[in-house]
Amino acid sequence: MLIGAQLDTVYDYCHSLTDLSETLKKVADIGYRTVHVSGTCDYEPQWLDEELKKNGLTCAITHCDEDIIFGDTDRVIAEHNIFGCKYIGISGFPGGTPKIADFISQAIPMAQKMQAAGKKLMYHNHNWEYEERAYDGRVVMEYLSDEIPAFLMGFTLDLYWAQFGGADPISEIKRLSGRLECVHLKDMLDAESRKMCWVGNGSVMNYEKIITALIDAGTEYALVEQDTCYGENPFDCLKKSYAYLKSLGLQ
Repeated sequence: MLIGAQLDTVYDYCHSLTDLSETLKKVADIGYRTVHVSGTCDYEPQWLDEELKKNGLTCAITHCDEDIIFGDTDRVIAEHNIFGCKYIGISGFPGGTPKIADFISQAIPMAQKMQAAGKKLMYHNHNWEYEERAYDGRVVMEYLSDEIPAFLMGFTLDLYWAQFGGADPISEIKRLSGRLECVHLKDMLDAESRKMCWVGNGSVMNYEKIITALIDAGTEYALVEQDTCYGENPFDCLKKSYAYLKSLGLQ
């Protein structure tokens, strides 16, 4: 399982191509060898391919705009071929639970097209997918995983948001085993504040057991993400998370 950096963590340093280029170098200098490309400025796929190679990085997964991923799937696939990325991510879907049936009906044919091209659609959760229930009483994450086959869609399981939404991260890892090729790691400082923190600095989530569960589940990429760093330099947060995960034996 490879440690990666979710670039949305350093969103403020990705607003221009010059900034993004420097950010990729800084991430690589920390020791990361793969990234989740999300929350950045616009880029040409060939430019990204060159910048990744220059820094010894790969792109594990992206997040794509919903309108583009649904409206021009062929273009998205072609661009991902250029920079060598298999996993195409979507960060939830707009409209919440009332729109879940529409999302599934659109996602399945799109995912089929991706699969035929050697790609895989990945769904990223937040807390609401564990707090809201679908039409038959299942929480939204259960509904999605039941209704869309595992070979068509995986889950970029965000362990912090699963915890925040009331799920047990380890139980959820086991339930989704085999379809967690990419996951997001961030920690929870304490149960009262539920404040985000760098991985290994929290008192709520047992990351030693979580990492073991992820390995057993076949996870390929453990992607460090911290939505907010509360004034701390986000590159320092990425560095601390990386050092902690390295101490657990990850690469």
